[in-house]
Amino acid sequence: MKIINRVSEFSKVTELVFDDSRNFISEIATELTRCFGGLANLNQNLFHYRSPPSLSMSSYSENDAEALRRKRILSSKLYFDVSPSKVPLIYSESYDISFLGIEKLHPFDSSKWGRICRFLVSFGILDKESIVEPLEASKDDLLVVHTELYLNSLKGSSKVAMIVEVPPVALIPNCLVQQKVLFPFKKQVGGTVLAAKLAKERGWAINVGGGFHHCSAEKGGGFCVYADISLCIHFAFVQLNISRVMIIDLDAHQGNGHEMDFAYDSRVYILDMYNPGIYPLYAYILIQWSQFYDLETNLYQFLAAIPLYLLYQDYEARNYINQQVEVKSGTLTEEYLQKLDEALEVAGRRFNPELVIYNAGTDILQGDPLGRLEISPEGIALRDEKVFRFAREKNIPIVMLTSGGYMKSSARVIADSIINLSNKCLIEAGGAPKSA
Repeated sequence: MKIINRVSEFSKVTELVFDDSRNFISEIATELTRCFGGLANLNQNLFHYRSPPSLSMSSYSENDAEALRRKRILSSKLYFDVSPSKVPLIYSESYDISFLGIEKLHPFDSSKWGRICRFLVSFGILDKESIVEPLEASKDDLLVVHTELYLNSLKGSSKVAMIVEVPPVALIPNCLVQQKVLFPFKKQVGGTVLAAKLAKERGWAINVGGGFHHCSAEKGGGFCVYADISLCIHFAFVQLNISRVMIIDLDAHQGNGHEMDFAYDSRVYILDMYNPGIYPLYAYILIQWSQFYDLETNLYQFLAAIPLYLLYQDYEARNYINQQVEVKSGTLTEEYLQKLDEALEVAGRRFNPELVIYNAGTDILQGDPLGRLEISPEGIALRDEKVFRFAREKNIPIVMLTSGGYMKSSARVIADSIINLSNKCLIEAGGAPKSA
């Protein structure tokens, strides 16, 4: 068995996260030894690609599944007509997650979405009545991408707790978890899906939320419960008759979820510019550690030294990035923007999309504890401007998602960037900004 499959097999060990820590470490040590069988060939075998799906799979089964997906998309209510008086900026007060203060146990600011909109309204760039309210994604909507098995697993509070990385959620009755945690995510999914329709009609759309790029059809993680990007694209394929989509993922973290979902789909081109030394790369840590230590001898030391949330396998997903640009910890604004310019130029030559999905995480902001990059607020505004200009010059509809960002200042940075896009006439938000 290839080592990458062993790493994938090992990922189930993360389910033990709520056990007693001593037992947890002991069981992981046993599982690591079993899965890797010595670890001696880790480095040389780690880069094997997953084999493409078997060509012997019944074409009838594939066609049947695709027909069911199409039926679900066409019967969905997530696409609806929006009044011309509305701005293609999507938000609901239901986006924000708040429940007994438990949300504060995760570094992600789960109230940033509302604060972004309040900034925009207070600065006069946006009228509250012009914001588009999305619908909640139903189970049938989610089944367009997700498996029944995965969705059923979310009926267990411990599973949700592991995905959102807030252990106390495991102790909350699932009916409350569904209402207080999963419902906000499903509303944001509805916003991302609708954004593609609005972008096709208006040229651009911003979902003040979404961008859950760590979630794939069968697996959530990293505060990403539903694969909104994958869902958005599949809806666009069917409802908008679009056949070529470019994902520009500029969150500091690798977008392993959508990369797995579109691993062999030539209709989707992925440009991912990310820090290679941070979540979700579990295999990366193994490689770095194995350069200096004998993993079999120092296994307990290794496991004790890394955060539990890093125990995920995603290295395989890197094989499915069409264009990857690595920006290491400490990268400064000037270097980052230069790399982005070069990347966009290459992407424009390689692929001619009919829709751009822009995952605009602000965890690249200087001081962000998880992104570990050093991009200034002005640099983020310039980054967003460059991506929107890339789409505008090629007359490509663009969807922007706010994705990650782990500081309270992120909301203001995002609002300022949207104001800059309006000032540069790259979006038409409908208001003249007041002095900040």
